Amino acid sequence: MDDLFKSMRISSAGMKVQGARLRVISENVANADSLPEKPGDEPYRRKKIIFKNELDRNLGINTVKVHKVIEDDGKFKKFFDPAHPAADENGYVERPNVSGLMEMMDMREAQRSYDANINTIKASKKMLQQTIGILR
Repeated sequence: MDDLFKSMRISSAGMKVQGARLRVISENVANADSLPEKPGDEPYRRKKIIFKNELDRNLGINTVKVHKVIEDDGKFKKFFDPAHPAADENGYVERPNVSGLMEMMDMREAQRSYDANINTIKASKKMLQQTIGILR
């Protein structure tokens, strides 16, 4: 039975980090059109989440945790708009390095991982209920 509780703990940690990942993706999507206000300013820079394994000493298992959120050092896109207040001397404005397609793919992957962890918890719970039923 101890292993069932451990599997539920591992899965709940996975759900927690995928929830954090979805928050970062949401921030990227929300700021995909955030432009700088004046020349020399940078637009919004896409963020990425980094995970790490961490030992849960109480249970003696490795779980996943959020290590840190970093900025993506990818290049900014440029578009021509000489009337924009942040346009450079050539009339170009930098856009955030956020790709809607990439964010949607990351979102689907996070959703699938979250769902897989939910299914693992459901299976563990069912096995635990069956074990208790047998012991009655």
